[in-house]
Amino acid sequence: MAQPSTFDLSEYIMHHAQNSREWPVPFLPPVHLPSFLTLHAVMLLIGTSLLILIFCGLYRKEQKVPSGFTNLLEAFVLFIRDKIAIANLGEEDGRKFTPFFCTLFFFILILNLMGLIPVFSTATANINVTTALTLIIFSLMTFGAILKNGMKGFASTFFLPNLPLPLQILLLPLEILGLFTRSFALALRLFANMLAGHMVILAFLGTGLAGWLVAVPSVAMAFFMTLLEVLVVFLQAYIFTLLSAIFIGQMYHPKH
Repeated sequence: MAQPSTFDLSEYIMHHAQNSREWPVPFLPPVHLPSFLTLHAVMLLIGTSLLILIFCGLYRKEQKVPSGFTNLLEAFVLFIRDKIAIANLGEEDGRKFTPFFCTLFFFILILNLMGLIPVFSTATANINVTTALTLIIFSLMTFGAILKNGMKGFASTFFLPNLPLPLQILLLPLEILGLFTRSFALALRLFANMLAGHMVILAFLGTGLAGWLVAVPSVAMAFFMTLLEVLVVFLQAYIFTLLSAIFIGQMYHPKH
């Protein structure tokens, strides 16, 4: 027996995917947020609080031999330091940037994982959030590179070596445009992947709500997609951090 035809699947998906001033809580009336807050802003505050709690409360640095949860965090930190920061920025700059890249990775990962919990929402599926993160990377790629290499060194990154001068002048606009397109791609990639994955899950769940006959296979597919999305949230946090390190490294060390 089918549910009433008034069920709107697209409205159901958009209601749960978009940002709003209401916090939809399962099995309870939605929580109305203050006028100065939106749902994704609340997720950012919760994600920041969890990040502080994990590294200031649960992480035990005083342990000579890390174990348990501290050992797990250490594995991530060492991987980010050796395989992302130092590998793309060199030994000196890589160690300096390791805290930043660790913060970036864990912050994105926490926000991504929160989106898989029904009571929370996915802040990284908001283009404004990913753009704000990208603006930080863009600032390091430009102002940070100028502080490190000077204006002359920064300008040299737009000229390809071993090319005739006329060809370098011809390619100069493309190189400058590439600085902006790389940053834009960072924001768009994270936003699109997180939004698409969660919309697929919501589509399966919504289809199950639309009719009893398809409820069981739809919920089963939603469960399978959720398991797949767990892998995706780790992968997207890693890719965003890795590409950020690559782009910053290219501006800080143009000759390499």
